[in-house]
Amino acid sequence: MKEIYFAGGCFWGVEHFFKGVDGVSQAMPGYANGNTQDPTYKEVYTDTTGFTETVRVRYNPERVSLRLLTRLFFTVTDPLTLNRQGHDEGTRYRSGVFYVSEEDRPVIEEVFREVSDKLGVPLVTQLEPLKNFYPAEEYHQNYLDKNPEGYCHLSLKTFRYLRLYQDVKLFLGDETDLIARMANMSALLAERMRFFWTGFYRVAGDQLVLGPFQGPAACQRIGFGKGVCGSAWKERRTLVVPDVEEFPGHIACSSLSKSEIVVPVIGPGGEVIAVLDIDSDEYATFDSVDAAWLELLAEVL
Repeated sequence: MKEIYFAGGCFWGVEHFFKGVDGVSQAMPGYANGNTQDPTYKEVYTDTTGFTETVRVRYNPERVSLRLLTRLFFTVTDPLTLNRQGHDEGTRYRSGVFYVSEEDRPVIEEVFREVSDKLGVPLVTQLEPLKNFYPAEEYHQNYLDKNPEGYCHLSLKTFRYLRLYQDVKLFLGDETDLIARMANMSALLAERMRFFWTGFYRVAGDQLVLGPFQGPAACQRIGFGKGVCGSAWKERRTLVVPDVEEFPGHIACSSLSKSEIVVPVIGPGGEVIAVLDIDSDEYATFDSVDAAWLELLAEVL
């Protein structure tokens, strides 16, 4: 069993999130990397102790990797906001990853670089060795289990995506046929998330060709660089479109589609082999949370 420490704002939600990760045996809220001994919540709340609300995650590395845990951490935190997560503000809410083994640092650094490169700016999330950690008071332990309606700065869809991601990995298993994998991923996404249209377009020469999907009939072919799907393919990046009518060159497969997100699927050789396309019949449905999780799901293919 190994351990890693994640500071991601209010520890109630972070604890509840990591408790749901397969391979995690314990998630314990507490206070890390401060300047005093055995602090109380009231003392930490003053922002004078140097401590930040942190969750100790103990995990089985044979079931879940440190790399995946760190990537999951970045799905529930904003790495560009200093001393604040969600509505919670103060040095006690600064974000950080604190390690106990020096051999873990290169793995974590690699994820930090990937996130920074994607965002195009340096991260404010701390990466430091663990200096100290004190478990929080008993009433903080398993807080959201004791108080299901209690405050949580994480969105509910974050927890839905976590369950979906883990179920998709199990369901697809070692199936090698890409079309079969796309078909079942489309079905699971549609069943769990209830989007208007969910499916794949496969790269075939200089066009995208309709693949497995769930929803109403759709465009059968889309050119390179055309519409949202073709643009995501050309630019090799996820595109989040709050209003499809405002996207230059939008291809209207259905007049009911109002907002859209398209994620490139990268093959083993680094080439785009398909795009995951999801439409909503409401405006501004998708955000950075959807993007982070759908990119993880696209990698499962």
